[in-house]
Amino acid sequence: MLLSLYPRRWLNLQEYQSKKLMQESGVAVQRFYVADTASEALDAAKRLNAKEIVLKAQILAGGRGKGVFDSGLKGGVHLTKDPAVVGELANKMLGYNLTTKQTPKDGVKVKTVMVAEALDISRETYFAILMDRSCNGPVMVGSPQGGMDIEEVAASTPELIFKEVIDIFQGVQDDQALRMAANLGFKGPLQRQAADQIKRLYDLFLKVDATQVEVNPLGETPEGQVVCFDAKINFDDNAEFRQKAVFAMDDMTESDPTETEAAKWDLKYIGLDGNIACFVNGAGLAMATCDIIDLHGGKPANFLDLGGGVKERQVYEAFKLLTADPKVEAILVNIFGGIVNCAIIANGITKACRELELKVPLVVRLEGTNVHEAKRILTESGLPITAAENLDDAAKKAVAAIKK
Repeated sequence: MLLSLYPRRWLNLQEYQSKKLMQESGVAVQRFYVADTASEALDAAKRLNAKEIVLKAQILAGGRGKGVFDSGLKGGVHLTKDPAVVGELANKMLGYNLTTKQTPKDGVKVKTVMVAEALDISRETYFAILMDRSCNGPVMVGSPQGGMDIEEVAASTPELIFKEVIDIFQGVQDDQALRMAANLGFKGPLQRQAADQIKRLYDLFLKVDATQVEVNPLGETPEGQVVCFDAKINFDDNAEFRQKAVFAMDDMTESDPTETEAAKWDLKYIGLDGNIACFVNGAGLAMATCDIIDLHGGKPANFLDLGGGVKERQVYEAFKLLTADPKVEAILVNIFGGIVNCAIIANGITKACRELELKVPLVVRLEGTNVHEAKRILTESGLPITAAENLDDAAKKAVAAIKK
């Protein structure tokens, strides 16, 4: 039930940031500039000196084209041939909230716009490189049917989906790139041009430790150019230590503030809509805790995962986050100490209770490493902490504490 509520927080890049990474790897993208003010947008439009210009509000949510600003402007994507209009439109975008189907109801404030050269597309294709467990490495996936939902193409016309397994040691070979370009429908000089773009995209894939680079559409223009018009890049979070420049671009302004604060302390926080806060270690235990609270008639308000190598300060910060939620009427701590030392948890709990002057009932269930010392610390603290023998007992006591 709760698996979908426990995602890992992925790196979020704005459209212009992804395009910049592609540009740095020699991938063909539209010429573009980024602006934070209307005057900068106007200057950018003039510098482009393009036949037609596209102005795009930069937010992470999809559906920008059909969105509405609280300035009254409709649409987060606009086409114009007049640079002066770019300045006028940017003035109605920047500093205003844009609401789409994917944003919160109040929308998201637009702080940046992308001013790009608008190119005609005579044909759209789909191309992606992704990690495939069944192939033990990267795979190229392509289709001559681009600019649409690739899942629909796979379901209705599976014969139009082409795959090429990439040898991680050899990389993308010329014959593979040319074959994929041909399968995408590129002909004549465009086939070689598309093959070159495919190889450059693979270079980018390796360079930034991506798990997926998806280009939809990879299009051709009437002037005979192969251009990556829109791209989505997913990154391997485990490579953050060697991709510091990429991860420094992470845009967290649209993330939940509590999740962002939790991440600072290596905690994973998920907000729910009940009134019992769950404080656990491990995703599986978190889901089990939420489910058993539900079984006994309660509703989890959130859960917060400590993970493995925990320190007292993290426990303290976790309690700060949980108690800041006005919906929380009780806290259930459920820790199974394998890697985690229960005594560290107990010390963190007592410190938090005293310094934060905890006002809601607290039920604690601890098992595992150094649990006897942990229970002694809690008992001798003199704090109003309700001990539980097992998970079922803990859930019952937490629900009962609210009903009192």
